[in-house]
Amino acid sequence: MTTNTYQLGLVSISFRQHSPKEIIQAVKDAGLTCIEWGSDVHAPPKDIAKLQEIANLQAMYGITCSSYGTYFRLGHTPIEELPAYIQAAKILGTRILRLWCGTQNGQDMTPEAKAHLWEQCRQAAHIAQENDVILCMECHHGTFTQYPQDAVDLMQNLNSPHFQMYWQPFQWLDTQGSFAVATAVAPYTHHVHVFNWAGDNRYPLADGLDAWRTYLTVLPAPRALLLEFMPDDKLTSLRDEAYALQCLVNEVR
Repeated sequence: MTTNTYQLGLVSISFRQHSPKEIIQAVKDAGLTCIEWGSDVHAPPKDIAKLQEIANLQAMYGITCSSYGTYFRLGHTPIEELPAYIQAAKILGTRILRLWCGTQNGQDMTPEAKAHLWEQCRQAAHIAQENDVILCMECHHGTFTQYPQDAVDLMQNLNSPHFQMYWQPFQWLDTQGSFAVATAVAPYTHHVHVFNWAGDNRYPLADGLDAWRTYLTVLPAPRALLLEFMPDDKLTSLRDEAYALQCLVNEVR
């Protein structure tokens, strides 16, 4: 469902144990319209037959690919492997790839390690520009873009529309802390991973709508809002989580 120009979907790694067809059927039944396919299980970058099968299923069910959720890690995965991921994304029907930026947060990196990572990022941005795709860095702990100032510094330094950000709330921060991060990276954010966690505990999205109303004030449409993980890991819970997401965006028309 697309409401208020938000594109609403699911991150496939929420259900690694289910097949692409099962996931697509569940997404369709829940009233969502798009999927971010994970490269680890569902859509490996070099398995062309599997990628094409997913593309065919999407066409059959009227579902699109919002993005390709890769586990390509800049500064660690050889940059020469990036074109294979880009090819996979295009087979799936998307120009947006999620990448991980480095193997530690920026505050723990030496100047030499940071310089090497930024050079890898520049090379990646150049490859993305040549292939007309957008590489979006995961906003995640244990990566260079864990802290908003490091993420913003990187975005401003590269200054490339082909090198951007994702955002998701950090479950170890309160709403105010997550809102501050969202505000800082909002100008560079393409897609958003949606969930309601507190520490190690997961809760239904319906119980966290107040916080999400706050986040969406700085993450205006158009954005892809992608449900990531269910509170109980069950495919049957997708319908309720999707309904909560649809209610949320209907409120901010």
